[in-house]
Amino acid sequence: MNIHEYQAKALLRQYGAPVSDGRVVMKADEAKAAAGELDGPLWVVKAQIHAGGRGKGHFKEKEAGEKGGVRLAKSVEEAEELTRQMLGRTLVTHQTGETGKQVNRIYIEDGSDIERELYLALLVDRGTSRVSFVASTEGGMDIEEVAASTPEKIISFSVDPASGLSDFHGRRVAFALGLSGPQVKQCVQLVRNLYRLFIEKDMEMLEINPLIVMKDGNLKCLDAKMGFDNNALYRQPDVLALRDETEEDPKELAASKFDLNYIALDGEIGCMVNGAGLAMATMDIIKLYGAEPANFLDVGGGASKEKVTEAFKIITSDPNVKGILVNIFGGIMRCDIIAEGIIAAVKEVGLQVPLVVRLEGTNVELGKQIIGESGLNVIAADDLSDAAQKIVKAVKG
Repeated sequence: MNIHEYQAKALLRQYGAPVSDGRVVMKADEAKAAAGELDGPLWVVKAQIHAGGRGKGHFKEKEAGEKGGVRLAKSVEEAEELTRQMLGRTLVTHQTGETGKQVNRIYIEDGSDIERELYLALLVDRGTSRVSFVASTEGGMDIEEVAASTPEKIISFSVDPASGLSDFHGRRVAFALGLSGPQVKQCVQLVRNLYRLFIEKDMEMLEINPLIVMKDGNLKCLDAKMGFDNNALYRQPDVLALRDETEEDPKELAASKFDLNYIALDGEIGCMVNGAGLAMATMDIIKLYGAEPANFLDVGGGASKEKVTEAFKIITSDPNVKGILVNIFGGIMRCDIIAEGIIAAVKEVGLQVPLVVRLEGTNVELGKQIIGESGLNVIAADDLSDAAQKIVKAVKG
């Protein structure tokens, strides 16, 4: 789960990290009063969406004025006007894709005198199963771009959970960032605070980009992105309360309410599979035969007829889906339950695209019989390879 920048900064402030003072507004009429509560004389007006690259992005609508979702204002009146221009508009960045995301919230904060821009992040390194720090002197840029062009400017190290974090880790970050004097002590404290925040809030990623050195020599977290482990949200009610469902894919949101593992992709063949490994294999074989999967969807080992019906609805709600492949191996999941769910879903939402079904395992003959006697226009498949070839052929013509 991701949260907005202003929410991330509230958490940083709570854990003692230095951030600018700011106010969030959801109506343009609130902007002037919000900006007036800040010191000025420079205000930063920031569009709040769950995507990076806002400053380099552009709005689809001409009414949004100049490019960019991060702009500077020199008066409270200008801050209000910039807020009015951006609210309700669609911001497109390299992370949103061409569809973009609608801006429903604006964050107005005090400007900062920037001397240097740095990069600092914490993430879960799945290779070592440890929390890793990533630091670079190239702040304000996409870290992927830095990694590709100047990888020597990135340092990364993990923290041994047995010994835990020590001041040595903070000094290592400080020296890697070229800090000196009192800045080193500030960095050590910041690293300690960020690590505690990361662990206590069950984070997957915490990115400060940029971490700035101000002209007075002090450090400040100028921007922040945070991602949390969905599987740990049950013990983080304060984090869960920050969830903005308008920023999430409607199909993925619907799937989560029925405990379905769904991720939307860019292809044309919808997949309904039980088991994450089988789902990955299904997507791979679709690509092998020349097409692209439209989603990852794992209905789970013990899915009910109702869950299968909802899964089918979610797949068919995607306008990019030109065909559907159901690939079920019945272990805990019985093939007749899958068959009944498919029939119920088709009767409820209709079937406008080719449907290939491959069933194997528990009650497979009964499942095939149920589908065969349903009168549905379903293409039966004997194995995974056969199923993939048939759905690709049906979609590609």
